[in-house]
Amino acid sequence: MPLSDIQDRIRKAEDKAGRVPGATRLVAISKKQPPERVEAVLEEGHRLFGENRVQEAAAKWPAWKARFKDVELHLVGPLQTNKIKQAFDLFDAIHSLDRPKLARKIAAEAEARGHCPKLFIQVNTGEEEQKAGVLPQDADAFIAECREMGLEIAGLMCIPPVDEEPSLHFALLAKIAARNGLESLSMGMSGDFEKAIAQGATHVRVGSAIFGDRDYG
Repeated sequence: MPLSDIQDRIRKAEDKAGRVPGATRLVAISKKQPPERVEAVLEEGHRLFGENRVQEAAAKWPAWKARFKDVELHLVGPLQTNKIKQAFDLFDAIHSLDRPKLARKIAAEAEARGHCPKLFIQVNTGEEEQKAGVLPQDADAFIAECREMGLEIAGLMCIPPVDEEPSLHFALLAKIAARNGLESLSMGMSGDFEKAIAQGATHVRVGSAIFGDRDYG
């Protein structure tokens, strides 16, 4: 589906939800996509992209950042503590802060550098054992703990269970964010981003609907 079609659907979803036009940012998820597809979207003028892995991003984005100005890159997948320095070099935002050890390491790196990527705490709204993220009942305490470390938390992120109504999870994430004074909500993907916008998403993560099926070969 063309980028312009996704952008149009976002604007229509914002209008339907009574939200300000442009309140939702489109993070184009370029993980495992052939270079020519990503370059086509860059050529169209889109500048906000998301990657799942630090190493994959490091292999391809420095060259694109040099060629295309004002690119903003977000890490939407898990971050290992031994990749923090590289993540600081590459990413403008990290959507997957999910444990105290990672928070402490990020805080130390931020203090050493004098700056920090925008941080989202990942919440495991479905309480799924195989998924990363703090449990909903632990989110308030973890947000407070991160703030005590000097980290500025921008918002929250979630990935709802595939077999449950996503709107319930988006609403839960929005509720946690509201009571903690957080304005940014990273939620909604190719199949449900309009529902996420209805619940207040500020960042929707759309990959296959823009680029087509991923190349896992």
